[in-house]
Amino acid sequence: MTRPESNAGGNANADASPSAAARHRRRLAAVLAITLAIVAAEVIGGIIAHSLALLADAGHTGADAAGIGLSLLAIWLAARPATADRTFGSYRLEILAAVLNAVLLFGVAAFVVVEGIRRLVSPPEVAGGVMIAFACVGIGGNAASLILLRSGQSQSLNARAAFLEAWSDLLGAAAVLVAAIVVVATGFGRADAVASIVIGWLILPRTWRLLRSAVDVLLEATPSGIDMGVVRGHILETAGVADVHDLHAWTITSGMNVLSAHVVLADGADGAAVLEGLGACLADHFDIEHSTFQLEPAMHRDRERGMHT
Repeated sequence: MTRPESNAGGNANADASPSAAARHRRRLAAVLAITLAIVAAEVIGGIIAHSLALLADAGHTGADAAGIGLSLLAIWLAARPATADRTFGSYRLEILAAVLNAVLLFGVAAFVVVEGIRRLVSPPEVAGGVMIAFACVGIGGNAASLILLRSGQSQSLNARAAFLEAWSDLLGAAAVLVAAIVVVATGFGRADAVASIVIGWLILPRTWRLLRSAVDVLLEATPSGIDMGVVRGHILETAGVADVHDLHAWTITSGMNVLSAHVVLADGADGAAVLEGLGACLADHFDIEHSTFQLEPAMHRDRERGMHT
């Protein structure tokens, strides 16, 4: 007989623990406030100075603010309890927010590059001194955001998205500052358009990496940093385990990896002891707290051949 599906290392339900992003929501909220302040300042500066670079950076930063807002909304929705219809709750909304964020950033990058090229052909007169002042505001604000998000960006996809956005915003503000210095020093007005194009291109590679990571989660790819061959080896080394098949690992949301497997018991093995050993192994070596194992006697493997791998 097949032993009913059993859990080790914690239940894979959504009420087991808060997501990684939820643990950093206060920092995300503080970064959102800083980002909105930078947007307001750069819009005012861009209008006063007739600077596309400042307005481009304001648009880029505004898109980032919208993305952070989406992330916070998703975190709030994801905190709602699981139901019989949604046994993992709404955790995946955090990943969908990251995808929407990436799409939004791609749109902003395209607009900024096209408008920058147009201004290279017909450059308006810009006020370099005003650009310098407001670029410094952007650099200071984004530096503060980076400090706030530094610890959480390795744990949460949305915190990482916000960190990357703050980093690209900082580089964008630095590009504006360099362009402003060039305008003041040489009178070369096209430096403003060049800076805006640079800002547009800065957005693309980081946005692509963010989108790829989020899509991997939605496609239930093996979590980054987990080698399934190594996991299989650890399971097979557990006392009482004869074989393992149907081994799968995926990510529900940032910081919540899940694993399931069919484990073939050795003759005379104690199922409870095997479950305890497997759960402890995965939690200690792979930081997987949500694992589900179906324990099977050796004779059951032949019945499943052709249906499982």
